[in-house]
Amino acid sequence: MESPEYELMHAVEDRMWWYRGLRTLVAGQLARALAGAPARGPVLDAGCGTGGMLRVLGANVAGRPTLGLDFNPVAAGMALAKAGRPVMSGSVNEMPVGDGTLGGYVSLDVLCHAGVEPERALSEAYRCLQPGAVAVLNLPAYAWMFSAHDKRTQNARRFTRGEARALMARHGFHILRASYWNMFLFPLMLLHRLIERDDAKSDVREYPRWQDAIFSTVLAVERAIIATGISLPFGGSLLVVAIRED
Repeated sequence: MESPEYELMHAVEDRMWWYRGLRTLVAGQLARALAGAPARGPVLDAGCGTGGMLRVLGANVAGRPTLGLDFNPVAAGMALAKAGRPVMSGSVNEMPVGDGTLGGYVSLDVLCHAGVEPERALSEAYRCLQPGAVAVLNLPAYAWMFSAHDKRTQNARRFTRGEARALMARHGFHILRASYWNMFLFPLMLLHRLIERDDAKSDVREYPRWQDAIFSTVLAVERAIIATGISLPFGGSLLVVAIRED
């Protein structure tokens, strides 16, 4: 993303229902997976943007310290200020991290970005993670849902569950679970995609409080379902939890 998009994210991410819902979902799934993982290294938010997820994770997750990485130096500076955690400036395609260093890897809507090579990024993740370390990824779902929002945020690709599973398996990851989410609101999302103009603005924006509250409640219901071990059959986004195999 360009600097104006990062500035918009920085301004609204802590208040927007989608970001809050995503981060609560990821934080819960990451902590649960790490609790049973043997790897003890730090957890990297790879492509941390302006630091919203890193702030939610805090100083440590399941006893493992946290740190961030982002390609954009402006975003990395914002993340450092917001989260108060170490943040490196660098690419997920070639991370400035030693072999077998990490105990956890978080990637939120990063593999979809035009500047990222998914195969290379996952090879790097495998290199930097310890055996048995946890990787949690969020991906936008379905290529046919590509929209003006994707163009604005420089997304180049969207994924199905099968595509994500195959991609991660090729790079030495064992999938613990893969669930779509944002399912109940998906019909509204689809309608929005059908009627929006090609030059429409990004979906990242302030929402009226009543709408934000409703959407947040819907995502909370979905999180409760996913927490029981049920994987949702469709949705606007895809959550993948995996471990690095030996």
